[in-house]
Amino acid sequence: MVDVLGGRRLVTPGGAWVEAEAVLQNKVVALYFAAAGCAPSRDFTPLLCDFYAELVEQALPPAPLAVVLVSADRSVQEMEDFMRQLPGAWLALPFHDPYRHELRTRYHITATPKLVILKPSGEVITDKGRKQIRERGRACFRTWVEAADVFQNFSV
Repeated sequence: MVDVLGGRRLVTPGGAWVEAEAVLQNKVVALYFAAAGCAPSRDFTPLLCDFYAELVEQALPPAPLAVVLVSADRSVQEMEDFMRQLPGAWLALPFHDPYRHELRTRYHITATPKLVILKPSGEVITDKGRKQIRERGRACFRTWVEAADVFQNFSV
């Protein structure tokens, strides 16, 4: 993640700040480009939350997955309202961080929601995470984690 989020501070839904490198180490990272005011984002977010809960919050041991919101909201308030609906372990780039726009360009984001799955190195595993979750459910995570080459002591 050093190439993508190294040196950045991320924020939790509760407002705490964390160092990206520390919390994303040895994990498959899902960059979630979404916005509260976007109907497709509102439609997909509960499915992504369930996917995350099954793999991370309810699994023992938890799967090595981290979700980072890259907000396309129009205001800090919209982003904060949206984040209150998300699992507590999710992270986000701060609203005022201009890097949000750089990531949109880097990953060719033209519409939301978009779920880009990354290896710890920052290399893209797939930019079709949303489609894969809809079609394959949590089974797609096995493919992602194998591609990411991270420690695999979890069950899917």
